[in-house]
Amino acid sequence: MTQQRWFKGNLHTHTTKSDGDADPEWVANWFKEHGYDFLVLSDHNHRTILDQKIEGLLMVPGEEVSARIKMGETPIHINGIGVSRLVEPTDDDDIVSTIQANVNAIREAGGIAQINHPNFHWAFDHTHISQVRGASLLEVHNAHPAVNSYGAPGKPGAEQIWDEVLSSGRVIFGTATDDSHRYHDWLPSLANPGRGWVMVNAKDLSVPGIVDALATGEFYFSTGVSLESYTTSDTEINLAIQEDRDFIYTTIFSGAHGNVLSESVGLSATYKITGSETYIRATIHSSSGGKAWTQPVFVKG
Repeated sequence: MTQQRWFKGNLHTHTTKSDGDADPEWVANWFKEHGYDFLVLSDHNHRTILDQKIEGLLMVPGEEVSARIKMGETPIHINGIGVSRLVEPTDDDDIVSTIQANVNAIREAGGIAQINHPNFHWAFDHTHISQVRGASLLEVHNAHPAVNSYGAPGKPGAEQIWDEVLSSGRVIFGTATDDSHRYHDWLPSLANPGRGWVMVNAKDLSVPGIVDALATGEFYFSTGVSLESYTTSDTEINLAIQEDRDFIYTTIFSGAHGNVLSESVGLSATYKITGSETYIRATIHSSSGGKAWTQPVFVKG
C-alpha cells in the first residue's frame, strides 16, 4: 500500500429516502462535522443525491440494492458504490443466483458491489459468497444491532465468513460500516452513526479515486483504532498504530481459515512472510474495545 493520503468514509447509511429518520442533508452534515471525508448514502432501492453540495464532504453515489429470493423471505442486500444510475433489484430462484444477478447489475451501472451483512436473518454465508463472481467488498463489521455480526453456535460470524471466502481463493475486501438509520436518539440497541468506517489510501479525494482504491483494497477498516502507517512488500508487512490515551494494542496476523500466524503487543508490528502462507491479514485490538483490520496480502506461489 502506497503512502498517499488517508480519507475517512462510511459506505452504508440510510436517510428519510428509505428507512432512516433524518433527511439526506442532515445525515451528510453529521458525517462532515464528525471528521469524515466522504460518504455513501445507500438508501434501499433509491439513489439519493443531495440537492446542494456539502462543502468539505465528498458524496459518492450509492444505493442498497435490496432483493429477496423468489418464493422466500431471505434478504439479499448489496450496496452499489459509485453507481451512475438507479439499479432495480432482481429476485432470482436461489441465494447465489440472486446475489450474482444484483452484483452484475451494479457493475453494469458503473459501480462496485459490497455484499452486506450476510447474517441478517441468517440469510447466507461463505458457501454462497464463494460462488459469486465480481463482488469487490464484504461487510465484516456492520454496526447495526440486528445483523448478527458475531454469529452463534453453528453460525459463523461475519469475520469467519470472510476468512472462509478468502480461503476458497476468492479475492474480496472487508469493510466496516454503520448501516446507520437513527440520528436523533442514541442507544446501543439503535443503528446510530459513527461506529464503523473505512480509511482509504487514495491519490485524491474524488469519486473515481475513492471507488478505485476500494476496488483494489487500498484501505483498512476500523471501529476505533487508527494506523499511522501500513506498508507491504514481498517479504514483510509493517504497521504502526496511532496511540490514544493509555490504550494497549494487540496485533494478530492471521492466514487461511483465520489461523493465527503471530501475535504481538505494542504500537508497531511486523510480519515476515515465509512463502508458505496463502494470505495474511492483520487485526489490531485496542484495550478500549476498538479494532482495525487490514486487507489480505496474497502470497505469490
